[in-house]
Amino acid sequence: MSYISFTKEQLVNLEFSLNREIIRSNRAGSYASTTIINCNTRKYHGLLVVPQPFIDGENHILLSSLDETVIQQDAEFNLGIHKFPNDVYLPKGHKYLRSFVTEPIPILTYRVGGVLLEKEMLLTGNDDRMIIKYTLVEAHSKTKLKLKPFLAFRNIHKLSKANHFADKTYEVVNNGIKMQLYQGYSHLFMQCSKKAEYIHVPDWYYNIEYQQEKERGYDYQEDLLVPGYFEFELAKGESVYFTAGIEEVNAANLKKIYNNEISKRIPRDNFENCLKNSAQQFIVKRNKKTEVIAGFPWFGRWGRDTFISLPGLTLVNGDYKSCKDVLDTMVSELKGPLFPNIGVGSNSAYNSVDAPLWFFWALQQYAEFTDSKDKIWKEYGKKMRSILEGYKNGTMHNIKMLDNGLIYAGEPGKALTWMDAVVNGKPVTPRIGLPVEISALWYNAMMFSIEVAKIAGDDKFVNEWEALSEKIKVSFKETFWSKDMGYLADFVCDDYYDWSIRPNMVIATSLPYSPLSEKIRQLILELIRKELLTPRGLRTLSPKNPDYKEIYFGNQTERDSAYHQGTVWPWLLGHFVEAYLKIYGKSGLSFIKNIYEGFEPVITEHGITSISEVYDGNPPHLPGGTPSQAWSVAELLRIKWLIDKYENN
Repeated sequence: MSYISFTKEQLVNLEFSLNREIIRSNRAGSYASTTIINCNTRKYHGLLVVPQPFIDGENHILLSSLDETVIQQDAEFNLGIHKFPNDVYLPKGHKYLRSFVTEPIPILTYRVGGVLLEKEMLLTGNDDRMIIKYTLVEAHSKTKLKLKPFLAFRNIHKLSKANHFADKTYEVVNNGIKMQLYQGYSHLFMQCSKKAEYIHVPDWYYNIEYQQEKERGYDYQEDLLVPGYFEFELAKGESVYFTAGIEEVNAANLKKIYNNEISKRIPRDNFENCLKNSAQQFIVKRNKKTEVIAGFPWFGRWGRDTFISLPGLTLVNGDYKSCKDVLDTMVSELKGPLFPNIGVGSNSAYNSVDAPLWFFWALQQYAEFTDSKDKIWKEYGKKMRSILEGYKNGTMHNIKMLDNGLIYAGEPGKALTWMDAVVNGKPVTPRIGLPVEISALWYNAMMFSIEVAKIAGDDKFVNEWEALSEKIKVSFKETFWSKDMGYLADFVCDDYYDWSIRPNMVIATSLPYSPLSEKIRQLILELIRKELLTPRGLRTLSPKNPDYKEIYFGNQTERDSAYHQGTVWPWLLGHFVEAYLKIYGKSGLSFIKNIYEGFEPVITEHGITSISEVYDGNPPHLPGGTPSQAWSVAELLRIKWLIDKYENN
């Protein structure tokens, strides 16, 4: 029995099955995503989604879905399902489903009379290819299988509409065809492992609806082109492989390719292995660059998310090389003291005050795991120094060091910290001034730099910065700590102190170099435990605050208004746990284990075998945002590593 499975009763219940998504990505930057019954509910869903460098470099959906039809004794049974206007679902193929399992890869089993058909879906690891394996487990008479592809050829953020410009022609290739609906796109090669008859009858299917987009307040209807269908006989016990890719493959090798891919997979047979599998999916290696995708299916690379998630995605799993490759890729794009937060090349936005400071933290973790502190200053010292000096002297977005040594950042209309939601041109949480976590990260970055500079014998740097670091430690407490309040201000601007209880102060308690005493850290953690801690992460605002939003739901404005006003974020747990164990050690393990183990049911609730971006602030803490988020997965893996570390020491 697979570790994760769903029954017939669950699968035919659309309220249950349409809220559960599968996401698979690879090192090439491609992904495949749909629901567990293969009914697309997002514009981001598709069976083959690949970057298109000659159009915009972003991900584009080539193959949206594939409908299977079982043919027996001239009777046809369509296994597909799509949503159309007025809540009409056709052709309702989910009613034939009997089971869904995740091991070793997603497998759907259909029962049509005396026919038992298995469908296995695999996205290859290093190229842009989806392979679907069909096995006729049972059949009492001659059986045929018809495959009908639905083509989109559009950016994941847009929708396709029927038009006269789509090129409906095709060319024959080895056991299949290739098509290119629009100039500039990769060709889509669709091939079968055995000889299949292809019937070309191009037709548009109109107004296919995506329920998730409708709920999110976006356009939600699309037209897809079905060029025709493939048809072949399938004998009892026989397996046939269908592939969709951007390059032609020798169809005779599909079975070998498929089995080779299966042998490389980490079994999804327990919670930790599911997390490890998920972690691998965020690492992309393309064009000699190694990057971290922030979340699937709609995020690209984010600088801040990259550094925060990198240790959990790579180091705790022993993948030191990927960690360094990502660090080096990001360092190559450093502009002054800032890293690109979103976008690539000329489209990059250098609008994150914390990304460069999280870089120091990620590098610090790398040095610890690889025992390489003696090499860090020689290799990265020049970049580290340039960031520190840039912040000290001032840079874009009014980022600068004040006379007290703390970091000021912000300007009207900009949200530079990780709480970056903007509604109608105005940040929901602007935090202009001195954000608490920024000065904490600044202090840690400086102390780590001094540490590795000392090892390297750079006395000049040490003498220049050591006195300042001592000044910052004093200023930090004087500025943010209130003995009467018993916690840290979230941000300070001139004479204004924001005493909203938010999770940002937890970062000041967890960093390797904290400017706070153990007693103060303990008091902060106790407050966070009482008001912000939930089974799914830390709330972004105390429920006692009148601005608290208890659920994350609705259109873009409604969601963004709640994003950092009470919504729960799993990634913050990593810093809570690290700080907690630093104080309580082994005596705190039982409490932390309960938090970690309490996440296990989550991997069957939204993104199957992964962790969502956010959760509602109030019970039952329903999932929201992306179904698979890099720093959510990363910090849970780091929590598991911390648990093991304290158990073994």
